[in-house]
Amino acid sequence: MLSFACATSFCVAEDRSDWTSWRGPNSHGSIDQGSFPSRIDAAKYVWKTELPGKGCSTPIVLDGKIYLTAAADGKDSVLCFDANGERQWLTTFGTEDPGKHRNGSGSNASPVTDGSGVFVYFKSGTFAALGLDGSIRWQHDIVKMYGKDTLYWDHGTSPVLTKKSVILARMHQGESWLAAYDKGTGELQWKVARNYEVPTECDHGYATPVVIEHQEKESILVWGAEHITIHDAANGEVTWSCGNFNPDKNKLWPAIATPIVTKDRVIIAYGRNDRGIPRLYGIGLSGKGDTTATNHVWKREDVGTFVPTPALHRGELILVRDQGEVESVSPDTGLTNWKGVFRKSRANFYASPLIAGDKLYAAREDGAVFVASIANGKFVTLSETEMGEPVIGSPVPIGNRILIRGENHLYCFGD
Repeated sequence: MLSFACATSFCVAEDRSDWTSWRGPNSHGSIDQGSFPSRIDAAKYVWKTELPGKGCSTPIVLDGKIYLTAAADGKDSVLCFDANGERQWLTTFGTEDPGKHRNGSGSNASPVTDGSGVFVYFKSGTFAALGLDGSIRWQHDIVKMYGKDTLYWDHGTSPVLTKKSVILARMHQGESWLAAYDKGTGELQWKVARNYEVPTECDHGYATPVVIEHQEKESILVWGAEHITIHDAANGEVTWSCGNFNPDKNKLWPAIATPIVTKDRVIIAYGRNDRGIPRLYGIGLSGKGDTTATNHVWKREDVGTFVPTPALHRGELILVRDQGEVESVSPDTGLTNWKGVFRKSRANFYASPLIAGDKLYAAREDGAVFVASIANGKFVTLSETEMGEPVIGSPVPIGNRILIRGENHLYCFGD
């Protein structure tokens, strides 16, 4: 076991009442404080609003307003709702690319906001910035600029924000890259190649980058193609990297779950948990350059997750695995703190879990939504609800309530 000094911190302090990106404040998928509902009851929602078309992205929340992406009349669109579920505006772009996976859509990527604008990305290639009133500030067609992606499944990565730029990653078989665009003008600031020789499909990346402060620099951590890289946010230069996540050269291991970053660790869920081949790594964040030989701190081959991204809550890494097994792991040691399980089904968990207060919210692809108490290290299932429609987007807090984005409706639940 290696020990490391504190290497990393997060560079933006967000208002915890807002949920401004896919995984919320600090990209941890959790909110520490608050009183949230113990049940998600499909017949007892606070409000419910119909959506104009399919979308699998997760909503975001800013100042009581909800922003999400969906198809509308066959076009990519962004919608804004108030805290009562009343639509404020709808902005459309070009024709959607609906995708090919039953749990995918042309609107897989989640929006992100810096408080003054909303940034969105669609499978069609539309990449755009909007004002909070729905006006279009700028837009690009990434497919026209760089060609179609070659991902086996529908795209998954969401844009993220640095202080000056909106960051987009494309990792697939072919030319992979990371790029920064000016938030105000949409002008390309820099674009760097990110290519590695790996087994079949292992270069396919669906994970979202994480913006951190690494060794006193605003930086972007990227996971995919069996490598973690950290890039200087100012110019995209790689300042740190780590590999050796698939020494046996297994095929068909895409990177799906987004990394979880603590002050001195990055946790990587890899492998094929859906096929009984999980991998979970704890990687130290010290040093510079290629740290493959020194920074693998711990490794688990008995626990992991393929699609759902874990959550970090009060120092514990919480995994909801693809078949509903739940496990709390120490990010420092990799040791298990406690275990639980939701009712089994043939359906899998695609949405990533939310932890709000001392409650865990998890949605299964068939529309079953679970609530569990994890107070004091004890896992207790509190409720299970059939929503009657698929749920792929992750649960989101808004005030002391919970948003659930189904395939056809947006729901709000509270006590």
